[in-house]
Amino acid sequence: MKPTHELILGGAKSGKSRRAEDLAAHWLAGAGGRSAVLLATALAGDDEMAARIARHRRDRAERVPDLATVEVPVDLPAALQAQDDPQRLLLVDCLTLWLTQCLLPPPGAAPQDWAALEQALLQAVQAARSPLVFVSNEIGLGVMPMSPEARRCVDALGLLHQRLAAACDRVTLLVAGLPLAVKGALP
Repeated sequence: MKPTHELILGGAKSGKSRRAEDLAAHWLAGAGGRSAVLLATALAGDDEMAARIARHRRDRAERVPDLATVEVPVDLPAALQAQDDPQRLLLVDCLTLWLTQCLLPPPGAAPQDWAALEQALLQAVQAARSPLVFVSNEIGLGVMPMSPEARRCVDALGLLHQRLAAACDRVTLLVAGLPLAVKGALP
């Protein structure tokens, strides 16, 4: 049986991560022998982001204590392949940060071949035996950004969302903490 893959989209503080964590908790409460791993993509580039990451870690540990975490700021496709297991749910939070770090690497980091990474991600999704949950920001509803770099990120993220949505069984939009089924039925 093919595992279920879900893409969760929404704006800032819409409840995306909480929804994904709830799915992981439900998975863990199911049949014995299951595990769940969060593939966390955020890099702490400044003090505020470091504090935000620390807060997310504490909150997750309280809400879903059995959810393991692996930090994956760049090579997400390899991490999906390495963690792949039919008894392990993989939760990626978040694609927006991952894409931004790939397209606009922090000072001193090597530039990434975005086309190759995106293709590798889509191949990893197609081959995955694990159920997958992806969290990402829906940023296509706002105004067009002023800088060429920001426009490049918005365009690339929109295309990634379209391609990933085609590969997923479910797409859910979160608005004010409420899930709206875009593709497939809500569990």
